[in-house]
Amino acid sequence: MNERNKRPVIVLTGPTAVGKTKTSIALAKRLQTSIISADSMQVYKYMDIGSAKIMPDEMEHVTHYLVDVFEPSEEFHVVRFQEEAKKAMELIWDQGKIPLVVGGTGFYIQALLYDIDFQSEDADLSIRRNYEAFAAEHGAESLHQKLAEVDPRSAREIHANNVKRVIRALEFYEKNGYPISQHNETERQKESPYNFAYFVLTDDREKLYRNIDARVDLMMRQGLLDEVRHLKEMGYTKADNAMQGLGYKELLDYLDGVCTLDEAVSIIKRDTRHFAKRQLTWFRREKDVTWLDKSQFATTDECLDQMMKVLKEKQII
Repeated sequence: MNERNKRPVIVLTGPTAVGKTKTSIALAKRLQTSIISADSMQVYKYMDIGSAKIMPDEMEHVTHYLVDVFEPSEEFHVVRFQEEAKKAMELIWDQGKIPLVVGGTGFYIQALLYDIDFQSEDADLSIRRNYEAFAAEHGAESLHQKLAEVDPRSAREIHANNVKRVIRALEFYEKNGYPISQHNETERQKESPYNFAYFVLTDDREKLYRNIDARVDLMMRQGLLDEVRHLKEMGYTKADNAMQGLGYKELLDYLDGVCTLDEAVSIIKRDTRHFAKRQLTWFRREKDVTWLDKSQFATTDECLDQMMKVLKEKQII
């Protein structure tokens, strides 16, 4: 299909703490459009500080979809994101606007842009229960090692602590006889049904890491510990997928007496830096990406000007 006959989509992504929120608001205002969040944590209610969720007073009257809509007990995964994001895209197109997808969850963005088919991933509860029991008895690391033996690529991409994703990958392999990473790669080779621009915002690595450490310190001053304590009092535990998010599981460990507060904060900083590194690795593998290095622009407006130039070249605007 000719690119000009495809409906337009704009993606703005990048590693955590790079400044996506500020840039996305400025771009949305220039384009007079709405934002669809591609963030696996900001979708949850009550999890404001730890997810660096954009709050209503920061939105500057820009409509946001998939922010603050699900209970932490609900499982929000790539298929659910795909479904909900498509609905939001239709609403935005119906208004004569261009959907702006913003967030750091690269797998979600890939699934949306290339309309990846996850039908082969239908759950098999008996297989799932077996792996859940194995994880409970032997631990997340042992479960992750099982995945590494049959699907090394998925094991590199999925953190051992993300037990539910590890189990889904093992389920897929057991049901289909080949790795889910192979399935996803095949799907990814499909032509996108959209005329899209895929912007990746980045910055000097050391500056990015300093920003991450500073943001964790700010979150603690803003009351992240109280937020986690409140969630715990509401009955949420590590068994809830949302509570596996960075900042939440570590502070739950502190509240449970597993570590000191200083240790928990140190682990959050370390693991967030590792997460940013994995995000950048993911984005480097993606095709048709436009990199925007913040260190090369004197102001946000200069960065926006470059984005507008690319959007015109791709005949998206």
